[in-house]
Amino acid sequence: MVNFPAGIIALLVVSILIYFGVAHRVLDRMRLSDKAALAIIAAIIVGSFIDIPLGPRITVNVGGSIAVILAVYVLLGAGTNYEKIRGLIAAAVTALVLFLAARFLGSEPETMFIDPIYIYPIAAGIVGYLAGRSRRGAFFAAVMGVFALDIGQLVYLGRTGIAGTVHIGGAGAFDSLILAGILAVLLAEFIGEGLERLQGGPRTKGRPEELISQLREPEPEPAQKPWLEELNEYVDKVMGTEEQDEKEDDHA
Repeated sequence: MVNFPAGIIALLVVSILIYFGVAHRVLDRMRLSDKAALAIIAAIIVGSFIDIPLGPRITVNVGGSIAVILAVYVLLGAGTNYEKIRGLIAAAVTALVLFLAARFLGSEPETMFIDPIYIYPIAAGIVGYLAGRSRRGAFFAAVMGVFALDIGQLVYLGRTGIAGTVHIGGAGAFDSLILAGILAVLLAEFIGEGLERLQGGPRTKGRPEELISQLREPEPEPAQKPWLEELNEYVDKVMGTEEQDEKEDDHA
């Protein structure tokens, strides 16, 4: 049996939720449509199997790169410049926390009670949410925090001269990157939604009108009549026209 990475399994679960419309509200807040999200997830899954060597020390994973590009796109769609700046600061804080975690976790992961590959996304997801708060900011912070850890490892190898290859967005980092982004969004959704319900909706006092308009729920589309009802109305209209023509012929 093929041992699928945890990141791919998580993406498949998210795809199922999107397909059945469960994640529509989250995607709407992140300015993504269902079709676009499914296409991006498919590209990430396919790209996760493609590694592009850029030198003796660095290999870039296509799937991880797409996730990083998605994080940047999501932050650019933020409602205000304040949210964008907060997302950048949150990413820096998340990267710092992950760096400290890598420093103090030790070099013998087999002695730990949990695989470090899961500690990084958990830490990134929690810190990304606490620092970013919004769904967009949390997702960006978590993903970019893990990505920055890869970049930091590359710089470390270059400065120390230690032999090794850094898989940017690939190998175990792919799982950490994907799981961190998903966890951060889940925390932002459930905790943020809970707080919004407790206070009777999103806080609007002192917020820009542009952001407030984006926080409002989209207007429901008008209900469409069933096709059979429309067909019956069309037939009645045609029959009524024919009867009117017959009456006019009789009078003539």
